[in-house]
Amino acid sequence: MPLYKTINPNTYTSIFVWKIDESLDELSQDIALNDRSKSRLSSMKSELHQRGFLSVRHLLKEAGYTDFDLYYTANGKPHLKDKKHISITHSFNFSAIIISDVEVGIDVEKNREKIKIIQHKFINFERGFIHQDDDYIEQLTVIWGAKESLYKIYPHGGLTFKNDIDINSFQIADKKTTGYIKVKGWDKVYTIQFEQLENFTLVYALDNSKKKKT
Repeated sequence: MPLYKTINPNTYTSIFVWKIDESLDELSQDIALNDRSKSRLSSMKSELHQRGFLSVRHLLKEAGYTDFDLYYTANGKPHLKDKKHISITHSFNFSAIIISDVEVGIDVEKNREKIKIIQHKFINFERGFIHQDDDYIEQLTVIWGAKESLYKIYPHGGLTFKNDIDINSFQIADKKTTGYIKVKGWDKVYTIQFEQLENFTLVYALDNSKKKKT
């Protein structure tokens, strides 16, 4: 299907969301890949992952880029050649990218019961405000997605979700909160925004420490 949704949190940030309904052959049409991407695609054993990978290239096209405008650093972090910040995510039949003049991270996750079983691996500070009577699975998924988004922003790696990233209090109806990375010298508070896409949770983080110069 064509582009599922666009979101513009501010004048210098754009989010593009794709619902992956197409076959692998359909997604392969009219998309040129660089040599690195061709190698990555051919090495993927799961067709689901291949379709997610190609859907991201369609999102780049929607944003006015091609696969040749995208490159990765040694730690796997994506960058655009025009110096804009980008973050990428896909899960099952949804993919999304966020492009901005400031640091950004994005994550999309399916809402699943499984997250209640693994919550001890990433919940710490947040235990003080989550409520089992307020869409408990969605709350946990927002927290996971927020921490994943901040993890993607931090350029040096080595963070743990449980001990190095905190998400501040929220309710699902708020659709936003804040979060921060607890690393010495990294004194930034990030805006966290989230919404439901069918049975998925989309979460993205925006750097609040600097604004686009006018």
